Parts: sequence; structure tokens; C-alpha cells
Amino acid sequence: MTNSTHHLSVRSRVANAAGMAARFASRALGRGSGGMIGGEVAMRLSPRFLAELAAAYSCVIITGTNGKSTTTRMVRAALESAGSVASNTNGDNMTSGVITALMRGKDAARAALEVDEMHVPAVAAEVDPAVFVYLNLSRDQLDRVGEIGSVERRLREGAAAHPGAVIVANCDDPLVVSAAADNPNVVWVAAGAGWGGDSAAYPRGGRVVRGDGGWHLIPAFEGEELPSLNRRPTPHWWLTDVDLAPEGPRALLHGPNDTAVPLALKLPGRANLGNAAQAVAAAVAMGIDPVIAAQAVSEVTEVAGRYSVHDVDGRRSRLMLAKNPAGWQEAMTMIDPGAAQVVIGVNGQVPDGQDLSWLWDVDFSLVNQPGRRVIACGERGADLAVRLEYAGVHCELASTPMDALALCEPGRVEVLLNYTAMRDFTIVLDRKEGKK
Repeated sequence: MTNSTHHLSVRSRVANAAGMAARFASRALGRGSGGMIGGEVAMRLSPRFLAELAAAYSCVIITGTNGKSTTTRMVRAALESAGSVASNTNGDNMTSGVITALMRGKDAARAALEVDEMHVPAVAAEVDPAVFVYLNLSRDQLDRVGEIGSVERRLREGAAAHPGAVIVANCDDPLVVSAAADNPNVVWVAAGAGWGGDSAAYPRGGRVVRGDGGWHLIPAFEGEELPSLNRRPTPHWWLTDVDLAPEGPRALLHGPNDTAVPLALKLPGRANLGNAAQAVAAAVAMGIDPVIAAQAVSEVTEVAGRYSVHDVDGRRSRLMLAKNPAGWQEAMTMIDPGAAQVVIGVNGQVPDGQDLSWLWDVDFSLVNQPGRRVIACGERGADLAVRLEYAGVHCELASTPMDALALCEPGRVEVLLNYTAMRDFTIVLDRKEGKK
């Protein structure tokens, strides 16, 4: 099956042409990838454009606080075994970015769509997804996103409006369980939950108690009635034989009907094994063979520049992204223990969240190793350096990630950056490498 614009109304065909032109102009003028502007233009010309466009696709929506882009890339890889797939590959996860992704997928019948948590109900109302993937929920930038309870309600609202969809949900995260619990078609995945600091209270009542590899609820006050689902659901998919080898994590993924498929990832960290497990479960829900899906996700090597390795004047630099307390805590476990040089960069622009008080919630002592050199940088590098010193991590200070790398000796360097620090640094890298 191939996609086209023949099913669009005349107004939406005009909007499609205008949006594609705006995207091309943005790229040609060096104003960006065009991942947002094309969708913005099309949506303004035809308010029903997204619904009309999405009617030709079978869609998967991937959302959560951390891991959206990586899991979307993995789902896309698995679905591509059955044909072309539309996807917002650069993390443009608002409504306009979803529109642009579908506009570009003219030959695709399926779509893997990363969607910002707060936009899930609105996007889902238009694309009518076959599958949702709910990864995890934790506190993000409060000045931009809001309290975690409001995010959980948005995901619950999105799922409830689509009772026929399959919800692939992380049963290790109580907030995700609450968001998915009412739906009749939930596929529970034991994806893990390294950060539990934001789910001490259950949104439907009760207090979360963790232990023995799971969690359950107890009354928060005397006489409180607990919800019917008051403990970790039994997973349909789970991991065994986990090996966090430096060359890439490995595990055996178990699923329904005695399925057991190996995962041997090229991306680092325990969290990415969980992302891979949910990606395989989503692909299977879309009709992909689990063996093929597992092989496909295992071949993913980078995600919009994340985890990519660059030679910067003899410094072999691997880039990793972290955006919030949970993401930073997980990213630090991905640092190669043998790495003798680490660069950490933090900006405080609007997409990052301008309030960086959350730095004090992260246990940066994990970075500390005898003989390791740590360099803080970025617009808020001084704030970061103070936090690192309080954590017992002696560091140097540089202005930009490129300046920090210049201070490093030739050899391996692990580079951890937040959102705009990563964005700006990859632009500099692209120019240096002759890509732009």
C-alpha cells in the first residue's frame, strides 16, 4: 500500500503544497530543519488537515517524559521491516511536527509519531492511533510543562478517548499504570523505572511502596479506599539475563505465546533496554514478527545525533542528551566507566526550562571516579560547576562544549548536554564536519 494526497480535500491539498514549500524554504535559507514550520503553515490554511492526512496511516503514538525520541526511532526501525514509515525523526513532537512528518511520508502506510505528553489528547483526536506507547512519567521543567499530576491526567484523557487502541504501558511506573489502567486493551511491559521520586503518591489514591522488584499501594491515611488496581500489573513482556556490557546492553525479551527474543543493543544503558522492550511490544501490536522487531531495534545506533561519536581534533566524543532529573540520573549510568574525560553542559533557555533548581535533585557523585577529568560548560556552566563541587566532583569550567573539548587531551570523551546545549553543539559540529 502506498500513501498519497488524493484523499485530501481541495483545501487540504493547497495546505499540503504550501506547507511543503514552507519546509523547503526554511531548509534552503538555513533557518532550521523545517520540521515545525511546514506543519504550522498547513494547519493554518486547513484546520482539518491533520485528520484528513492521518486517515491514510496506521499510527503509533509514543510519549513519556524520557526516551520518546529513542523509542520512536526503534518503533520506526521495526515497522520499516514491513514497508516505508512516516516519522518525526528530529524530535519535532508538537502538533505541527506531527503534521510535517505525515506530509513527508507519501509512500508510507504506517507512522511512528513522537508526541509531547501535553499534546497527546489533541494529536490522538486527529490521528486516531492504533497503538499508544506510554514510557514513563517524572517531573520535567516545571516552568514549561507543569506538575506531574497534570501530565498524568492528560495521558489518561488521551487513552480514554480511544478505547479501541492498544496501550503499550510500562507497568513499573505507577504514574503510567494510572494513566492506562482504564483501557480494555493494555499490554503491560516491565520496562523498568530507575527514577521513582515523583510517584510516591498514586494519582487515584494511596501511597506507593516499592520492593521485591515491584510496587503496591497502601492507604495514605486511615480509612482511605484503594483503587481496584493497587499493585504492579503482571507484565505481558519482560526482560531476563540483563547484561550491561560496555559494548552495548543485552537481554532476553519474553512475551506472549512463549516468545523469547534476544536484544543486543548498540545504544547504551539499562533504560534503552526498557525502551527497546516497549518498541518491540508496539511493533508486535502492529503486526510485526517479534524476532524481526527485536533485530531491527538492536540495529539502531543513534537518534537525532544522540549517542553519535565525533572526532573533534583527536577527541573521540560521544554525545548524550539529558533534560530533567530522571534523564540526568539515567544518562550518568551510561557513561563508560573507562572514560577518563567527561564534559557536562547545561543551558537555561526556554526549551530547557529556565529554572535549573532541579540540578540539586540529581546525584552527580556518580560522575566521580579517581583520575577522571570533568569539565562543566554551557550558558549555566557556573551553576553546574557549583553543583558538581558540592557533590564532591572537582571540575573545570569552560564557556561552550567546543571550548571544553579543546581543554581535553586527545582520546575518548563522554559529552552530556541538555536540550539547547546539544542542539547548538551539533550545529557547530555539522559546520566543522562540512555537513552544513
